[in-house]
Amino acid sequence: MRLGPGVREVLLDHAREGAPEEVCGVLGGRRNPDVVTGIRRVPNVAASPEMRYELDPAAQLSAMEAIEDSGDEVVGFYHSHPRGPPGPSETDARLATWSGYRYCIVSLPDESVGAWRWTGEAFESVPVTEG
Repeated sequence: MRLGPGVREVLLDHAREGAPEEVCGVLGGRRNPDVVTGIRRVPNVAASPEMRYELDPAAQLSAMEAIEDSGDEVVGFYHSHPRGPPGPSETDARLATWSGYRYCIVSLPDESVGAWRWTGEAFESVPVTEG
């Protein structure tokens, strides 16, 4: 998956602004091959936002429609791990629902942006490039 110019910094900025809570949103751009050109922030409505994320359903739908209305495609979703780990947690796997889409995790301890594809059963790591 390729992050377009400035996308990595936008993701990191959102994660820093929201810490110590997890932030989340929708990735927009182009699929096959996956290129993320922008993000849409979505409020985290989880009962314990410092431990997990849950995209606000109405805001998620609105974000996805806005991406599609602009001529882009929904590439996937992102959320932050303010204290790590840099990869998907067991909770992330238990709650994942969008098979075939990319899930980005912004890890603040190492300032990384990683990506995984949800198969419907497990996460598969996806290389991330920039530019």
